[in-house]
Amino acid sequence: MATSAPSPHTLSAPLKASQLKSDKHPDWCVGCGDFGITNAVQQALASMQLPPWEVYFFTGVGCSGKTSHYVQAYGAHTLHGRSLAFASGAKLANPHLTVLVAGGDGDGYGIGAGHFVHAGRRNLDMTYIVFDNEVYGLTKGQAAPTLPMGDQPKSLAAPHITQPINPFALALTCGYTFIARSYAYDAKHLKATIQKAIEHKGMALIDVLQPCPTYNDLRTKEFFAEEVSFEGTKVPRVYYMEDEGYNGVVSNPHDADEVNAKRKEAFDKIYSQEERTGLGVYYQVELPTYHELLKQNMPVLRDCAPIDLQYYDADMNPTTDLTSGWSALIV
Repeated sequence: MATSAPSPHTLSAPLKASQLKSDKHPDWCVGCGDFGITNAVQQALASMQLPPWEVYFFTGVGCSGKTSHYVQAYGAHTLHGRSLAFASGAKLANPHLTVLVAGGDGDGYGIGAGHFVHAGRRNLDMTYIVFDNEVYGLTKGQAAPTLPMGDQPKSLAAPHITQPINPFALALTCGYTFIARSYAYDAKHLKATIQKAIEHKGMALIDVLQPCPTYNDLRTKEFFAEEVSFEGTKVPRVYYMEDEGYNGVVSNPHDADEVNAKRKEAFDKIYSQEERTGLGVYYQVELPTYHELLKQNMPVLRDCAPIDLQYYDADMNPTTDLTSGWSALIV
């Protein structure tokens, strides 16, 4: 008896992380945190058993921009600071896709800062992974927006004289509904955090701390492994906030008091002056996504995605008249 072919939307066998590795060899520097982040993405996608053809991975320019070449899924290596814009278009056109975006701190918080803000406002259902090493690793180590004022890694001729951006404070202010931090060398935690972000319905940000062994000799692997003083004792510099009872998840998004309390707790944690760095979810709330709200204004989207609409017939004749749209733009 003949068996039917597997559905293009299902996996014919369990997916392994090794199957998500491309045949291209990464050319990052030895010890770069990019390796760990890429591996965690592959591990998370495999753990969730997401079909690679339903995953779209967008990257910008910089060392992190190459990541889309090394994950066996659909990908687009886009323009500097514009990966969120490309990803937004793809998600709106086909909301069934799992959309991931990756970029460096310069790509996302520098040249791409405008797109970063508006992606949060829209709350599209996407995951943005930022490779945060405080320098522009691809262009010889200039100061990135997250480098603290006064710091002088070996790539700078003088101490940095510009105030840094606090990406979490910015993300919380402009509407990201999932804000988390992880560490490139903590494979287990990073994988779990990426999975949580993908499962979250809304715009998710993961700021990943990572050493740049070539240009940043301040935030090294040894730096993150150090013990620091906290309340009179020596403790690890990097710790899990959940282990100390921190919970940034809003249980009732309709309760304004709870939302405000969670936001205040997140701000307090974000601006803590302690030497330690907390890993985990700083803030999470479930709110309607941009696509869900868009369907209220455009009822046709309730029945199908834009990608499913028939713009041409079988003979490639247009079935949609856009004259009224573009004619208004003619001068």
